[in-house]
Amino acid sequence: MKRQIFTADHEAFRGTVRAFLAKEVAPHYEQWERDGIVSREAWRAAGRQGLLGLAVPEEYGGGGSADFRYSAVLTEEFTRAGAAGLAVGLHNDIVGPYLTGLATEEQKRRWLPGFCTGEIITAVAMTEPGAGSDLQGIRTSAEDRGDHWLLNGSKTFISNGILADLVVVVARTTPEGGAKGLSLLVVERGMAGFERGRNLDKIGQKAQDTAELFFHDVRVPKENLLGELHGGFVHLMTNLAQERMNIAVAGIAAAEHLLEITTAYVKEREAFGRPLATLQHVRFEIAEMATECAVTRAFLDRCIAEHAAGALDAVHASMAKWWATELQKRVADRCLQLHGGYGYMSEYPVAKAYTDGRIQTIYGGTTEIMKEIIGRSLLS
Repeated sequence: MKRQIFTADHEAFRGTVRAFLAKEVAPHYEQWERDGIVSREAWRAAGRQGLLGLAVPEEYGGGGSADFRYSAVLTEEFTRAGAAGLAVGLHNDIVGPYLTGLATEEQKRRWLPGFCTGEIITAVAMTEPGAGSDLQGIRTSAEDRGDHWLLNGSKTFISNGILADLVVVVARTTPEGGAKGLSLLVVERGMAGFERGRNLDKIGQKAQDTAELFFHDVRVPKENLLGELHGGFVHLMTNLAQERMNIAVAGIAAAEHLLEITTAYVKEREAFGRPLATLQHVRFEIAEMATECAVTRAFLDRCIAEHAAGALDAVHASMAKWWATELQKRVADRCLQLHGGYGYMSEYPVAKAYTDGRIQTIYGGTTEIMKEIIGRSLLS
């Protein structure tokens, strides 16, 4: 079925993204995987191409369009290219809304121009060694010292953790437990006491730097408070729906791409003197995955359109996230199986997609947390 949610402008943007990936990403990606980190020049190239700050107002150097469909195009094409290392989705769709929606005018003028050029790379630091999806368990604290906050604690599994110049840190600003008293503080590269741990060795997404972050008596200026004091939990809940939609869009795009390359493979690969595609079991496997992808695509496109119109709620974003990423996981496993021994070889795209995609059901809120959100909405 022809997709109905994109206009000619969106498709023109898709061409721009593909050209960027072919020129600035594909020739270097294997080296980035070996290095465990992408080049800062790639970020600057993305900025020059207009791929950063799509929703940032033009007066700060951004694209000036809050239409989520452009972000969806960007995510789809980066997913098809297997280029998770250059985390523009994190930058644009997860950190970006905090800066455009919560920052003061002074903060916007200080941070957003560099955000759009790629000179300022961003991250958000929520997860801690003892607190993942449970934000109420956060122990990183910030003590009010009059003209600054004194920040102490640690974070882990932070995407862009090594490269980031600006980190939105979730910290406890009151001694109270639970969700109350969380605030968002912006920590900048070079602040005394802000240290980065090792670049974590993951099973997939090797080019995407993921780090431990440590804060030892970091003096964070009062003007680096983002949003309302003690309002961090509400701010996080407000923006998590878009994060989950970004992950969901990547999930269905990955599943569709895996199906595409596996369909081509079974047509060419022979067993017992004939193509794999002639075997009934293989045809049934392809038929089942194609149907699951088609049904999921219909729902995801509806969610994309709803979110672009500002009408998507957190429950449907959670539905999209868990369903699309679990589908991605199933399709990756089945497609690798259909490739046989070749599917286990790192040089084959299906192997890389298998390991790169495994995190999808975990970050941004696990599948189990998504089901809890949906269940509570229906039963409470």
